[in-house]
Formats: sequence, C-alpha cells, structure tokens
Amino acid sequence: MANEWKIVDDYISDRLIPPADRQGATLEANRASGLPAIDVSAPQGKLLHLLAASIGARRILEIGTLGGYSTIWLARALADGGRVVTIEFDPRHAEVARQNIAREGVAETVDLRVGAALDILPKIETEGGAPFDLAFIDADKANNAAYFGWALKLSRPGSLIIVDNVVRDGAVADPHTTDDGGLGGRKLFDLVAAEPRVMATAIQTVGSKGWDGFLIALVK
Repeated sequence: MANEWKIVDDYISDRLIPPADRQGATLEANRASGLPAIDVSAPQGKLLHLLAASIGARRILEIGTLGGYSTIWLARALADGGRVVTIEFDPRHAEVARQNIAREGVAETVDLRVGAALDILPKIETEGGAPFDLAFIDADKANNAAYFGWALKLSRPGSLIIVDNVVRDGAVADPHTTDDGGLGGRKLFDLVAAEPRVMATAIQTVGSKGWDGFLIALVK
C-alpha cells in the first residue's frame, strides 16, 4: 500500500500544488546535507499553509524546524506584517534551514531560534509578545505533551494548535506500545482530552510519509 499512497500524494501535488510551491530546492538541499527525510509532504505543507491563511495568522510558532520546509509553507501564509518563530535543537539543521529560508525569500518573516524548545519557550513567554495565532509542533515526540502545554500558554482564544506524527503506524492506540513516539502520543491525547480550554480532534493520514496523523486543537 505504501507505494500506492505515494502515487496518490504525487497525483495531488501534480494537480493542486504548483512546482514552485513544492520547494524542490529545499528538499534537495536537505538531502545533500544529510538531514533525515522527515519533512511534511507537499500536500501536508499545503494544508498547513491553508489553515494558517484561513485564520489570517500573523504570529505562528513552530517547534521543530529541521531544514525549514514546513517553516517556508507557514511563512508564505502569513498576513501582512506577520512572523514565524521557529525553534530547532540541532545547530547544523538550523544552518541548512537558514539557507533554505533565505533562498525562498522569507527570511525577513522568520525568527529561527536554536536550542532546546523547553528552554526557549519560557524565554518567549518573558518577551511578552502577542499570542500566537497558530502553533505547529513537529519535534521529538516524547515531549509533545509538554510542547502542547506551552503552545496553549502562548495562544489566545481562536488559535489553532497542530501536532504532527501522533498516530505512528497505530502505536498511539496500542496500550502495550514501547515506541517513544507512541508513548508520547498517548500522553498528549490524555492531556488534550482532559484540557477544558481546547476542542480537538485527530485525523489519520496516509501518503509518502506512511501511516500517521495530525492532532488539531482549537483554543476556546
């Protein structure tokens, strides 16, 4: 099935996503630099773009930059005067991302911070900026619940919080899983289910990235 899923992803991209938007140069730079091939797919990137644009997002938080592929999708969706604050743990990944972001012409709207997100997020809070309209979490899965808590703290009523890779080939629904991502996903679901300040759902996805899914929460 995985091959069929990829064929359909390619079909969607060919019909609905212009080649320039697919950032072939970004993906090639990531490959050449040895970054793991764990970027969102083009249809998923376009989904993030549409969600951000649909709410007129001016402030976007991204946890997990990697090579900047999703960052660029989000930056292109910003309302005038908007900004993406993105956090990357690995300095080498961050340098590749900076180059990609500059080449794609969105450097002026991206604030890339390097370090552990759980160290940087409290600093962002102390800066006292406006709440984030959208948060996209795509970093180490074991900390998803902690990242979600910070995203909620830095949001406002009406903000969207999106978490990638929450299904993990079904591990999230397996009470016996030993997969760190699956365990992190279960902890995230438990947190969100008990959180009265959000309404949420999760959507399973299949495609070139395999079987996974997004959790999407709306802050009340």
